[in-house]
Amino acid sequence: MILVIKYVVIAVIGYLLGAIPFGLIFGKRFARTDVRKLGSGNIGATNVFRTLGWKLGLLTAVCDLAKAAISVLLAMWIIGNDPFIVAGWDIHIQFAQALAALAVMAGHNWSVYIGFKGGKGVACFIGGLLVINWYVALIGVAIGVIVILITRYVSLGSMLGALGILAALVAVTFIAGIAPVYPFYGLMAVALIIYQHRTNISRLHAGTESRLGDKSFRVKN
Repeated sequence: MILVIKYVVIAVIGYLLGAIPFGLIFGKRFARTDVRKLGSGNIGATNVFRTLGWKLGLLTAVCDLAKAAISVLLAMWIIGNDPFIVAGWDIHIQFAQALAALAVMAGHNWSVYIGFKGGKGVACFIGGLLVINWYVALIGVAIGVIVILITRYVSLGSMLGALGILAALVAVTFIAGIAPVYPFYGLMAVALIIYQHRTNISRLHAGTESRLGDKSFRVKN
């Protein structure tokens, strides 16, 4: 029972931290504007970057990364050494990490503070992974950056980077011979990211998606 309570606390803390809309806060504080009324209307780092400038975009990205990383670290501290045995594996740490990381993404995407609207969860996905497995996170970032540099589609880079992370998590789990918690976490995270990019997918298919550098994807100084 105590273990269940701990996992509930981890999920709630993760959601509430993830729900902090840094893009909206920084836009109002430093640019005196509501980023939800600009560009895609998204509060994530990409929309802040393209509508309010690279400085606020970078600040938003760092804070979105940080809230996810902090949530996962808190989850590891909260769960302590209480075992959670499934099919002979003790997955208490892995499950706590995955639960916190997914809760952060849910909070970011559907923030209770702003009417259950939000971002797309990419930075939060990376932030959580930096604690769970930093080199897998860097693999995803590298794939995303390469795709963006080649195609100039940020949305495509984000989705393919996330899929690359999922593939890497599967490979690491298989090689290490550990419980498949992380691949399931990766699968759910990728599903959330692709779902949040559904309008981008439609525009990519129609050939109307904005590219980095287009007038419709303008970056301010």
